[in-house]
Amino acid sequence: MSHHKIGVLVGSLRRESINRRLAHALVRLAPPSLDFHTIALDELPIYNGDLEAARPEPVNRFTAAFADLDGVLIVTPEFNRSLPAVLKNAIDWGSKPMDRNVWRDKAVALAGTTPGAIGTSAAQLHLRQILGALNASVAGGECYVTFKPGLIEEDGAVADDSTRQFLKNYIDRFAVFAAKLARE
Repeated sequence: MSHHKIGVLVGSLRRESINRRLAHALVRLAPPSLDFHTIALDELPIYNGDLEAARPEPVNRFTAAFADLDGVLIVTPEFNRSLPAVLKNAIDWGSKPMDRNVWRDKAVALAGTTPGAIGTSAAQLHLRQILGALNASVAGGECYVTFKPGLIEEDGAVADDSTRQFLKNYIDRFAVFAAKLARE
């Protein structure tokens, strides 16, 4: 069985983020063919083209983390009907300079949770637009979940059977998608 290295980006800096909990749940449900590695966003400075000539070390660490990835799982909240600034900032750093765009040809899965009924649908739509312009290959389907207390246990287990199966199906489809792209 082939293994595929997948980076995990959580679009929230909160220590107790419900999206961080969702990311852990997805990793726990994933097939053994996926090998996950968390990529932190918290040390990245705000993107500034003036810093390109001598990139800050956190930016170099961030972009180097993508070198041998087969794909990326992005789990994000939705802020004001869009993606959080910290996630957009990370995407911008990774896209520059264009000849070293870390997003190009990466398999990407999008997921997110909020207490609201429509979840992170608008944020994920914006992410699809942005990542498409950067030549990433975003997996089809949608994975946004209404978060309720007790939905995800401390160990990452999903308490609700139908939500657990939905998440398992999504991450299993992403595993197939990442494997197909890796073969090309």
